[in-house]
Amino acid sequence: MRASRRPMGVVLGWVRRQPPKVKAFLAVVAGMAALVFIRFIVHDHDNLFVAAEAAHAIGIALLVYKLTKEKTCAGLSLKSQDLTALFLAVRLYCSFVMEYDIHTILDSATLVATLFVIYMIRFKLRSTYMLDKDNFALYYVVVPCAVLAVLVHPSTSHIMINRICWAFCVYLEAVSVLPQLRLMQNTKIVEPFTAHYVFALGVARFLSCAHWVLQVLDTRGRLLTALGYGLWPSMVLLSEIVQTFILADFCYYYVKSVVGGQLVLRLPSGVV
Repeated sequence: MRASRRPMGVVLGWVRRQPPKVKAFLAVVAGMAALVFIRFIVHDHDNLFVAAEAAHAIGIALLVYKLTKEKTCAGLSLKSQDLTALFLAVRLYCSFVMEYDIHTILDSATLVATLFVIYMIRFKLRSTYMLDKDNFALYYVVVPCAVLAVLVHPSTSHIMINRICWAFCVYLEAVSVLPQLRLMQNTKIVEPFTAHYVFALGVARFLSCAHWVLQVLDTRGRLLTALGYGLWPSMVLLSEIVQTFILADFCYYYVKSVVGGQLVLRLPSGVV
């Protein structure tokens, strides 16, 4: 096992020694290579969106296990869960009034699980909640997302409030993990289940981003036109890319920790 991990450890060690610009370039190259690989092995790219929902559900399941079995919410951001519940609730509303499909059922299950996590943190396990570390101000993300949704939203035939809500949940989802990353940066040490949860989010965000990028490529850009005109199509794609890159740095350290056989993830300064 140790011998099989050595080559990966050498590669990760070399990447870690590179300057930030080289790391950014390597991340872009790795992302493009992964997209090409996925494009050839996944014939129906709609399955990527379902896979993204499944990865998110796995992450939530890990949180539920942590809360119910270990009886502690240490290391978890209540504020991130609040933002997740908010964008899921808004997205569910949009699904019911705009386009009811299988994703509505998946979002419903995810919202119920997220509300359970919030209930456990806020009431049952409040004594283990790191209130002083979970210090990200929510208005830093909620207010800008709301303003941006009013300014840039779909140009469909639905009523204005529904189109604004749709845009709001897209923007809020992209940044909902920021409080969790802030808490982990404050503590510097991330216990296994929390690390697994955030990594699952990273996988979910990448698969969702891959779904949109590949759909745009397959339709030769017609998908962007189908989403409407103006800035909205570009903002949808940009939101997917942003939420992927937000978690990219953490996922690198997660893989590095797993390859190194470390059960507890230690983050250096400036990761998020």
